[in-house]
Amino acid sequence: MTPSTRRLFLKATTATAVSYSRILGANDRIRLAGLGCGGRTRYLLSLAAQQGADVVAACDVYEPRIDLVREKINPQAAGYVDYRQALERKDVDAVIIGSPDHWHVPMTIDAIQAGKDVYVEKPVSHNIEEGKRLLEVAKASRQLVQVGYQQRSWEHFQRAREIVASGKLGKITLILASWYQAYTEFDPATPFEAAKIDWKRFLGSAPDQPLSPVRYFRWRWFWDFGGGHLTDLYSHWCDVIHWFMNEDRPTEVQSMGASYAWKFAECPDTISTMWDYGGRFAVAYNGTLHCHLEGGTLIFRGDKAMLRITRDGFAVYPEGVIPREKTQYPEPEIQMRSLEDGTVAHVRNFLESIRSRRPPNAPLEAAVGAADAAHFGNLALRRGKRLRREEV
Repeated sequence: MTPSTRRLFLKATTATAVSYSRILGANDRIRLAGLGCGGRTRYLLSLAAQQGADVVAACDVYEPRIDLVREKINPQAAGYVDYRQALERKDVDAVIIGSPDHWHVPMTIDAIQAGKDVYVEKPVSHNIEEGKRLLEVAKASRQLVQVGYQQRSWEHFQRAREIVASGKLGKITLILASWYQAYTEFDPATPFEAAKIDWKRFLGSAPDQPLSPVRYFRWRWFWDFGGGHLTDLYSHWCDVIHWFMNEDRPTEVQSMGASYAWKFAECPDTISTMWDYGGRFAVAYNGTLHCHLEGGTLIFRGDKAMLRITRDGFAVYPEGVIPREKTQYPEPEIQMRSLEDGTVAHVRNFLESIRSRRPPNAPLEAAVGAADAAHFGNLALRRGKRLRREEV
């Protein structure tokens, strides 16, 4: 154990003792703080509140977002620009983190060391090294970490995994992933009160740079703060693939992409990436931000059947029924529809885990694996070469 790791271990162990000396709020109500209160975090906090949790604090570098938490969820919530002030509160049991990606690991580590359980949005890390450090800290504590891969709490994804595990599809050699979203370009007229943002605090570990509303509102598409398609969208499917296939270490990757319509973004608006998993199977991802038909789709191609799954449901189509080269699908042998957002069940699972101390559905180690595969693809894209694992 290195000296720095030992210090992290001691801090986490101390925080654990503090955490277990706390008692949940009245009537076993879980008290939450939101760290980075943009739209996604506010949605998660609202779901938690609907399920009986108390939102006692909201933290954001942009004050209007704190006001929105008070307006929409709890008028009495305390507001902080520095999230560490919320972590010092003894009446905070857990946090929900929906900050830009480059803050995920620092906030999660600080929360763990303060004795708080954590729900953190994907990707859990901003680079591969961060993921390693986070695992060290988490393993040295007893805090729970749920990552925002809500597919793991979605009933039809759970059922589809059972089908894959049963061998119904036969030998799977190719998995096709895609995500199409019609993002609007940044509108310079978007209301933004520059005097109400702590820009230096937003930057955090990122290089110093002038205040930029487009980088604030569209941070996912700038390398300093996010990772574009592969971390924002594909990593959801990557987690499902790893979960279904019991494999989380791609050995080789190649990637191409460019911004064909967006002129403000650094990350590509259109991308195609392919990973090889040790000669066992290949994964191909295609995505663009200029259309939305099909949305997000995942296809597992086996020699006995094909599974097509989305957030709306899934269908299993048998091989050998339709004549070769014909393009229509046969009637599905198995199908299931979903009319709910799995995020509801995912938040419920987090709250239940806090009470029971049982591991949540989307564990940290698996989430680090999904994030690492996305980072692996981005490294190949940015280096402009086919990349092997040992080169990372």
